[in-house]
Amino acid sequence: MSESTLSDINQLKKTLNYHSHCYYVLDDPEIPDAEYDKLFRNLEALEIKYPQYATLDSPTQRVGGEVLQNFKQVQHQIPMLSLSNAFSTDEIEDFSRRMDDLLDNESFQIVAEPKLDGLAISLRYEEGILVQAATRGDGTTGEDVTHNVRTIQSIPLKLSGDDFPQTLEVRGEIFMPKKGFAALNKAQRSKGEKEFANPRNAAAGSLRQLDSKIAAARPLDMFCYGLGFIENEQQNNPIKDNHYAIIQQLGQWGLPICDEVKLLDDWKACIEFYDSILSRRTQLAYEIDGVVYKINHIKQQNKAGFIARAPRWAIAHKFPAEEALTTLLNIDIQVGRTGALTPVARLAPV
Repeated sequence: MSESTLSDINQLKKTLNYHSHCYYVLDDPEIPDAEYDKLFRNLEALEIKYPQYATLDSPTQRVGGEVLQNFKQVQHQIPMLSLSNAFSTDEIEDFSRRMDDLLDNESFQIVAEPKLDGLAISLRYEEGILVQAATRGDGTTGEDVTHNVRTIQSIPLKLSGDDFPQTLEVRGEIFMPKKGFAALNKAQRSKGEKEFANPRNAAAGSLRQLDSKIAAARPLDMFCYGLGFIENEQQNNPIKDNHYAIIQQLGQWGLPICDEVKLLDDWKACIEFYDSILSRRTQLAYEIDGVVYKINHIKQQNKAGFIARAPRWAIAHKFPAEEALTTLLNIDIQVGRTGALTPVARLAPV
């Protein structure tokens, strides 16, 4: 194979990864779908002819096809902790006072993030290439779901730029957007198969498929919200010194981040953000069940420290439970492919 052919393969991968990021992450496509498909087929043909150059970061690796016998266990080098919860403004005020005590009354900023109702995930990049994806599990041990995560279009198989650490673990939430969830359940109904109860269950069930073709057909997405293990042999440390800047840095590397993340100066602004996003909750493209507040500066996070299962410097401000009265209109019986009968309640809209 000539050097020009290898150059063509690398350029096609770079171009396709760029346009995939524009389409799935930025929601700002620059070329028509037909042009993307043409480029994809060109790359696919070259990789079939020269299989030794079908690398892990190639867009052709997203389509699914790998079937596992079981899930391998993954030990998290840095545990994936849970969060303490608050259910009222009074509890947030208590948290604020604890932060003042832990930080010796230093001033601090707070990052407010929507609390996504999905499945926690850890992505591991080596030299900018996605090499592993693992679920949270019990916080110390999760399951390897790399074969399925590779099929999620918004997750880069190769990071953008060149200023990232040699080893970079990114933590985030995989979820199913509302629109995709509705379409999935419509397809389930048309096939006479069981519908999913909610987007979170649909996302979790999709990610835990042994057959990656099933996951590839599901409308999964992800937002990144933090870092895990990092290793960098170079003397310079490319990681920013505050949480908000780290989130923006992840976006610059091509990783999907939520545009609702805010940097705030006081708890009054946090409560205003909470009230605002609660009022807009139904308008968002994804399900959320609260807001997460995090102390912004990493040095102050380290000073505040951790308890056994959660950081002291962060808290989840949960939304009230959604409750409403409705009327049972009918009970339909669905017949599955195996002949199993499933009752389905038809409720009046609320």
